Amino acid sequence: MERKGRKDRKDKMALRSSRSLRSSSSVSLASVHAAIVSCTRCPRLRNYCQEIARTKRRAFQDEIYWAKPVPGFGDPRARLLLVGLAPAAHGANRTGRAFTGDGVGGSGDFLMSALHRSGFANMPTSQHPDDGLTLKDAFIAAAVRCAPPDNKPTPAEISNCLPHLDQEIAALPRVRVVVALGKIAFDAYLQLLKSRGAAITPRPSFGHALAHSLPNGQLLIGCYHPSRQNTNTGKLSPRMMDEVFRLAARHLH
Repeated sequence: MERKGRKDRKDKMALRSSRSLRSSSSVSLASVHAAIVSCTRCPRLRNYCQEIARTKRRAFQDEIYWAKPVPGFGDPRARLLLVGLAPAAHGANRTGRAFTGDGVGGSGDFLMSALHRSGFANMPTSQHPDDGLTLKDAFIAAAVRCAPPDNKPTPAEISNCLPHLDQEIAALPRVRVVVALGKIAFDAYLQLLKSRGAAITPRPSFGHALAHSLPNGQLLIGCYHPSRQNTNTGKLSPRMMDEVFRLAARHLH
């Protein structure tokens, strides 16, 4: 019970810090991202990311891995926010940019192809940070900023990372549509809203292309995560991904 009490106090302190930053007029993506990159709240995740960077995958033996928490990227004036799960061990943990470098036809390329078809990205691939990719009216963040073992962050690690998402959103005041890539990201965003005191009843349910109007005026859209497991099995197709971004675009325009 004492350990649980300490954890609850730590979570509340982190969220109070997040609210303080959100209320500050000086909040900027640069300062938020500096805080993300330097974060050490989750020792298990930091150790795992650094171990992956030491052992590396054979194809990347000559590369220096990023191996730090990964900030979001995109248009600072974005009205569309995408929330993913976490960096891939040999993708964003290597390149330092979300949904980047997980191989030809990987989740990054699948997502960027859809964003490109919808006019939110200038190119259909995401291979490395210097590839010229830019997003228009869109920003990509994540529920967790460090690559987790087996792609499974613990509930405590998700809670530890929520203030980073909160602070990033504070620096993106134009966001009107949130696309949650997978149920974990969907639930994390609802958890964040709850921490802000937003009473959402009944609780929105996750479903692909299922949209919910939120009390804060945003539209929350569920989307299957563009993992190879989903795209290679046909659970998520390009047509299904396009449906999500058409829905987002209709709400924005």
